Amino acid sequence: MGRVSGKVALVTGAASGIGRASAELLAREGAVVVITDIQADKGVDVAAGIGEAGGKAQFARHDVTSESEWAEIVRRIDKDFGRLDILVNNAGIAVGGMVTDLSLEDFRRQMAVNVDSVFLGTKTSLPLMRKHGGGSIVNISSVAGLRGSARLSAYCASKGAVRLFTKAVALECAAMKDGIRVNSVHPGIIDTPIWHGVMPGSNAPLDLDAMSAFRVPLGVKGQPADIANAVLFLAANESRYMTGEEVVVDGGLTIGSI
Repeated sequence: MGRVSGKVALVTGAASGIGRASAELLAREGAVVVITDIQADKGVDVAAGIGEAGGKAQFARHDVTSESEWAEIVRRIDKDFGRLDILVNNAGIAVGGMVTDLSLEDFRRQMAVNVDSVFLGTKTSLPLMRKHGGGSIVNISSVAGLRGSARLSAYCASKGAVRLFTKAVALECAAMKDGIRVNSVHPGIIDTPIWHGVMPGSNAPLDLDAMSAFRVPLGVKGQPADIANAVLFLAANESRYMTGEEVVVDGGLTIGSI
């Protein structure tokens, strides 16, 4: 316990799924967590739950595609806490479909939520991190950012962009000797609400158990906690010698033959 004690963390898209699990774990390990999402009711509940469990958290409604809202969130963190040590750029959506069926609006929306938000969060947070000697930025990418997947061209493009953006900013920070590390996490088949968007026109989630049994070498789907554990490791001092790295958490999916 206490692996990030005394640190201030910002986690986007934290009302559910990986973001929620990451926020809850960081709080259990001693961080003060600012959780943001466009789902205000769920976000408030997550913050309240962290408080009831003895942690410290506050919620702010936040459109991660808005530059002005990013500036306001970071300004509030500076005012309330005077520092920012951990940024988890987690907010994301999945738009599925054949490339010929995707509209330009679909593609741009995918890139705005998954890529623009990471750029804006990083750009806006770096100055506050640098004021206090460094920190850790964790960008949630995907195994879809490592290899292509049919019917997920827009999603793959966005997550591949996050992967290389992470590496470029990691080199910039290293060159400045600012004490900031930047790494990406690449989840595989994880049991989260994002799968609802993979099949356009269907409200039914994919059968992740059957998919995992067929495609994942370990044979089972992952849970948000599996990704949260990787986020905590990258946020904590144990990973002090890691930057620009890809942490793949996928049950062996990307090394399998299927």
